[in-house]
Amino acid sequence: MVTTTSLRDSVLDGAKEVFETMIFMALEETSDQALEMEDVTLLGTITFKGHLEGCLGICCGLNCARTIAANMLGMDPDDDISEADINDAVGEVANMVMGAVKSRIQDEVGNVEVSIPSVVQGMELRNSLGEKASELVIPANLEEEHNVRLSLLYRENND
Repeated sequence: MVTTTSLRDSVLDGAKEVFETMIFMALEETSDQALEMEDVTLLGTITFKGHLEGCLGICCGLNCARTIAANMLGMDPDDDISEADINDAVGEVANMVMGAVKSRIQDEVGNVEVSIPSVVQGMELRNSLGEKASELVIPANLEEEHNVRLSLLYRENND
């Protein structure tokens, strides 16, 4: 059985790895649970199922998402980056972080099947997994400039 602590560590370590190696930005957890976000926020989500099922979310403001996309595409944040490219970048970050989490937890939880990512404007995952679901939220910042919220909504599937 995977613990909340090991899941939290897996999400944070996986996110740090992805942001540092693929986006060239340092991600650090912050203690600010009431993290201020920009007016326009993007939420990249990816669902997973198996013995553990749920949804991983990465929420950030539009300016942060533009910087992420620029770094991934080898561009400058001030360059003209399409909304589609920004959305694709946020979705791909969710996908890469979920891949990093999956590799860290699969020995404990067995095979985990992962969906394709989706991106919406908004910043809240609502619990649709029932009363037995757990949620962990990790507030963080990128390069001490952008706020990011990592979240994992999950439950054990005993079917």
